[in-house]
Amino acid sequence: MQKSFPCTQCGACCRHVNFSELTAYLDRGDGICRHHDTGTHLCTIYEQRPDVCRVDTYYEQHLKKQYMWDEFIEINLIACKQLSELDKSE
Repeated sequence: MQKSFPCTQCGACCRHVNFSELTAYLDRGDGICRHHDTGTHLCTIYEQRPDVCRVDTYYEQHLKKQYMWDEFIEINLIACKQLSELDKSE
């Protein structure tokens, strides 16, 4: 069994949906996902969120043949760190 993605629920990925063509359609006009609660940093449609927002599901559907799960996690954690640092600089 693979370990789950170590999400900290910081919301950084939800505040920069405009950076990816896969999530740009979620942009409310300022780069923030229209379903992101900026107060709690949680998703207001979490149970119905798109597959692209479901790390495990997206990996299984699109990237399983390209990356091992641990490698995929490592790549995503780099992106998480970069987005968090971007938030701190704004």
